[in-house]
Amino acid sequence: MEETSWIVIVIPILIALFMGSAALVIRMRASKRPTSAKLIIIPPLAMSTGALMFLYEPTRPPFFYVMEAIVAGLLFSLILIYTSKFEVRDGEIYLKRSKAFAYILVGLLVVRIILRLLVGQDINPAEISGMFFILAFAMLLPWRIAMLIRYMKLKQGLNHYTTS
Repeated sequence: MEETSWIVIVIPILIALFMGSAALVIRMRASKRPTSAKLIIIPPLAMSTGALMFLYEPTRPPFFYVMEAIVAGLLFSLILIYTSKFEVRDGEIYLKRSKAFAYILVGLLVVRIILRLLVGQDINPAEISGMFFILAFAMLLPWRIAMLIRYMKLKQGLNHYTTS
C-alpha cells in the first residue's frame, strides 16, 4: 500500500474515533445537567452548516448513494430514539443515562470504519465524506425531533402538575 492511500484510509478513521469519543464524553456530561429545548435543538442546527460541503462538487455523491445514506441514518436514528429517555429530578428534566448509548455509539463507529474500508476503495474520499455527513444528519435530525417532542410533552405535564 502506498503512503498516500494509507493516509487517506487511516486519518478519517482516527478522526471518527476522536469524534465518537468526544460525543460519548459530551453525552455523559449532559446527563448530569438539566436539559432544555435549546440544548436539544442546537446539535442539528450546528451540524447543518456542514451541508456547505456540498458546494464543493466532488463531495456530492450520486442520488442512489444519497438515498442509501438517508435510509441507513434513519435506521440508526430509530435505535437512538428508542434508547433516549428523560427523567424528572428535583423538578428539572434530565436526559437519562443509557448504558446502551455507549455500545450504540461504538457500534456505529465500527460500522462506519468497516463501511469506510469496504467502499473507500471504490468511491473517492470526498464523496464518502458527503455520504457520511448525510448518514449522520439523517440519524441526528429525527432523533433530536423525537427528543424535542418527548421533552415538550414531559415539560407540559410537569408545568401542569406544578400549577395544579
